Amino acid sequence: MNATTSKLRLCLILSLAVMAPLAPGAVGRAFGADHVADANNTVRVYKKADPGLATFFEKSAGYAVFPGVGKGGAVVGGAYGKGTLFENGKATGKITLTQVTVGLQLGGQTYSEIIFFETEKALTEFKGSNFAFSAQASAVALKSGASANAKYKDGVAVFTATKAGLMFEGSVGGQKFSFQAFGPKG
Repeated sequence: MNATTSKLRLCLILSLAVMAPLAPGAVGRAFGADHVADANNTVRVYKKADPGLATFFEKSAGYAVFPGVGKGGAVVGGAYGKGTLFENGKATGKITLTQVTVGLQLGGQTYSEIIFFETEKALTEFKGSNFAFSAQASAVALKSGASANAKYKDGVAVFTATKAGLMFEGSVGGQKFSFQAFGPKG
């Protein structure tokens, strides 16, 4: 094993150690009806924090809600979260978010994220489970009035809200998603 491989392994171990405390709660549970309830609660929190988001909820083709994403890193990092996809205001499937990063970063945090899809095309691409944000993608931090200047980019708009922790890094680039439609029982 060479020195570079050893350093990368050490960084990965440190990253996992930073993320481990973030895993309990919404990130660590098996997917179930409580996740849809968590997603609905997250939507209420976002609408209360910024009433201007109502337009995004009403006019989007759909939106993905991640109530809890755990993220951590020390040079090598990662993020993971489970969520719910909504179309026409109804939960239609479960989604997962994964991210692996290498570069300038240190710390750990949990945050929520909502991704709005402006068009059916953008929503269909997301549901194809081949959807990923480019390295340049960024999110708007949730605060009152943030939605007033927020715009869709390539048919997608992203809002995040930090729940706990501190992370020196600020993009959603590199996030990958998977989608699974709910069966007859949801």
